[in-house]
Amino acid sequence: MKICIITHNVLKGDGQGRVNYEIVWEAIRRGHEVTLLATSVAPDLQQSDRVHWILVKVKGIPTQLLSNMIFSWKSARWLKQYASMFDLIKVNGALTSIAADVNAVHFVHSSWLRSPAHISRQRRNYYGVYQWFYTWLNAQWEKQTLRQASTIVAVSEKVKRELVEVGVPENTIRIILNGVDLQEFFPGSSDRSQWGLPNQIPVALFVGDIRSSRKNLDTVLRALVHVPDLHLAVVGKLEGSPYPKLVETLELTKRVHFLGFRRDVAEIMRATDLFVFPSRYEACTLVLFEAMASGLPVITAITAGGCEVVTAESGIVLLDSEDVNGLAEAMNLLAKNPLKRQQMGQASRAVVQQYGWDSVAKSYVDLFEELGS
Repeated sequence: MKICIITHNVLKGDGQGRVNYEIVWEAIRRGHEVTLLATSVAPDLQQSDRVHWILVKVKGIPTQLLSNMIFSWKSARWLKQYASMFDLIKVNGALTSIAADVNAVHFVHSSWLRSPAHISRQRRNYYGVYQWFYTWLNAQWEKQTLRQASTIVAVSEKVKRELVEVGVPENTIRIILNGVDLQEFFPGSSDRSQWGLPNQIPVALFVGDIRSSRKNLDTVLRALVHVPDLHLAVVGKLEGSPYPKLVETLELTKRVHFLGFRRDVAEIMRATDLFVFPSRYEACTLVLFEAMASGLPVITAITAGGCEVVTAESGIVLLDSEDVNGLAEAMNLLAKNPLKRQQMGQASRAVVQQYGWDSVAKSYVDLFEELGS
């Protein structure tokens, strides 16, 4: 088969980009040829004679909105000329206006626009207005492109429900959850002292963007007030974050450790005891799978896509992401019970074994071959 994939990045260190990276490797292992319309492609893929990269230049564009518009226009112009060369075309969301055989949806802008956690409801300023307009435009483009695709891939049950809500026929939707690198993220131990974390005290971990309220660190901090036997390590860019000030206000300075943006998250996960991530809105969060692969018990919320893989044996799923008392109760339960943490951690690893990247990529290429036969 000759496959064309349209996406911004095909890279290991990028969420959506990682999915496409693994798909490409699986496709070429099976003897298919892959053409990538992308801005960035991993160097190892560029070396394969079965991978052809069509560079879509958008570097240096001042806003994400304008960058997306230019990417869409350039990719559509190229596809109008060459689409007939391919047996199957895959796109991600509203990246291009050309009809695709498979559209993999990692984020539903229509649902995000309605979310109470949307940035426009948190920041009543020009930036909030820009974010509302950006999401609204993407929602319109999204509806158009989803109507054109013959098959839609949802990356979680949550995304499937949201797609049905915006009018996508349920019989056109397949679910393929995102994956996890089981070789990078695995159970073990690391020396906490290199990050200034205390020994002999339970430490929870939070990983995510802490410059906005979407990931819900504020609720985690308010719950932590009621869990005196627990410390919290926070990984995320500190610039522009309101949370160091909130930590001071809540008198948690001695128990909250801001580690900044890190590339050694896998090692940090092996140095902590549990993972807490009650995000207010996620399509399918990779970091949740990474924590489970690292053998950590997890606490999340039903608003975090991908939470459907969390079993009662491997973690706790809150029905309300704003439930401070419920979150504090869950954190207390795990903080005070090392045996339960160990048992849940083992169950977490067992659960996500089936979501290794090789399995995810196989599901996609199986779908391509089914549709192309």
